[in-house]
Amino acid sequence: MTDTATVRTSVRIPLTFGDGYSASAEAVTFDGLADGKEHLALLLGNRPLSRTPLVRLHSECLTGDVFGSARCDCGPQLREAVERIAETGGILLYLRQEGRDIGLYNKLDAYALQDQGLDTYQANTALGLPEDGRDYRAAAQMLSALGVAAVDLLTNNPDKPRQLRTHGIEVRETVPTGVHATPSNLRYLRAKAEHTGHTIRLIG
Repeated sequence: MTDTATVRTSVRIPLTFGDGYSASAEAVTFDGLADGKEHLALLLGNRPLSRTPLVRLHSECLTGDVFGSARCDCGPQLREAVERIAETGGILLYLRQEGRDIGLYNKLDAYALQDQGLDTYQANTALGLPEDGRDYRAAAQMLSALGVAAVDLLTNNPDKPRQLRTHGIEVRETVPTGVHATPSNLRYLRAKAEHTGHTIRLIG
């Protein structure tokens, strides 16, 4: 079971995406998170959290989420998750884990190595960093602080439900995200599918 965290602040904010889609979210901050980072929960839709909510653990990606980089699928996944969760009711946890938790500068260094032929995981390793350093203990703490003990998890990543269960959160069902493939991110998506077992169906 994970250590206890508590709700710090809750405030309603409007969300608007580049394609015009908008939603209203209750943004929740926390005290006592294990890693000391400023993670954020966005409560979307009208479904009571006492029922099993749809939950997305979304790792921060400045290049994809904010600047629309096509090198990854993070921006489209964020947009998709907000709409799907708003429709059914649930929570998007926005986790400050840039570049699989290696940081922005290291992520851009890894991009440079990818331009030389390495895949996304090989590039991290070449920098002396973990392939994927993300730890979802804080995510489990956030869910517990919100009174959520069981979730339907929106993800293609088998490590996310595995870690949540380790930290005491029941994952009732894993719901796959869409496949947001482009010529710019196809090699990135293929590496996720082949290297870490992401449930992504790619053509070609």
